[in-house]
Amino acid sequence: MDRTQKSEVVTTLHATFAEIGVVVVTRNLGMTVAQSTDLRQKMRDAGATFKVTKNRLAKIALKDTQYEQLSDMLTGPVALATSSDPVAAAKVAIDFAKTNDKLEIVGGAMGDTLLDAEGIKTLASMPSLDELRAKIVGLIQAPATKLATVIQTPASQLARVFNAYAEKDAA
Repeated sequence: MDRTQKSEVVTTLHATFAEIGVVVVTRNLGMTVAQSTDLRQKMRDAGATFKVTKNRLAKIALKDTQYEQLSDMLTGPVALATSSDPVAAAKVAIDFAKTNDKLEIVGGAMGDTLLDAEGIKTLASMPSLDELRAKIVGLIQAPATKLATVIQTPASQLARVFNAYAEKDAA
């Protein structure tokens, strides 16, 4: 990797750190190419990314970002899982680590809050942004549905009474 390629990697990583909501630092303990590909695909499906980078380049890219405190975790063979949704990358990484002992969760950060491995597990257990939005919509919609039912019930009962009288008169 020559100097211009390294510069491009640093610039890309720095831009990524400015846009994302969470970074999960993982340690790779001999994952195969197939396992890495599977993890990357799962991350992509969840709207996250998984990238193996050189520690030195990642440390340079972390400077002057809200994730700068992560540089202490970048030792050994690590990879970074990132996503704009604060829960997506953590969920996929934790789920994959449960079934694969070659991926270890080191820690991470959400904004300028540093998280250890237990913090990432807690973050992964929270509902995703889409799930929270669905719950809010459901809570907002429920009173309107109940109100419509309450208003509609007397009218439908009245219509049944009129229908019964009409049938009685017709008979």
